[in-house]
Amino acid sequence: MEENYIYYVFGKNLKKYRKLKGLTQEQLAEKSLYAISFIKNIESEKVFQTFSVGTAYKFAQVLVIPLGKLFEEPEASEETEEVVNQ
Repeated sequence: MEENYIYYVFGKNLKKYRKLKGLTQEQLAEKSLYAISFIKNIESEKVFQTFSVGTAYKFAQVLVIPLGKLFEEPEASEETEEVVNQ
């Protein structure tokens, strides 16, 4: 498994939980005090934006979810659904 895979997983989950909370990238940026470009890079599937554990913790706090949720690998059905919807 490639070392950048975790950034992909984190970005997918950040986007998923942000949308579930009804937040735009701009709103998440405001609440977390991070730049919107930083959040866009994290959520991008083309960029592997690095970040600290503290940053991950901050996002979990803002989204009111356990930190581990942001690192959970997607279910096979979720990945298949994405491919079908593209």
